[in-house]
Amino acid sequence: MNQGRIWTVVNPGVGLPLLLGSVTVIALLVHFAVLSNTTWFPKYWNGATVAAPAAAAPAPAAPAAKK
Repeated sequence: MNQGRIWTVVNPGVGLPLLLGSVTVIALLVHFAVLSNTTWFPKYWNGATVAAPAAAAPAPAAPAAKK
């Protein structure tokens, strides 16, 4: 482990809870952001089927060049 010497500076009894707590906080913030910034995710959690976006219509073909 290339960062093993950190435990000579920070006590593992303090460092590990801080590390795990910060990971938990970040995960909760990401989940909150997804829930609050999308319209499909809350519907998905409530059991609604989420339709796939419609395929874009193909571009019209260019007119043939006159000779």
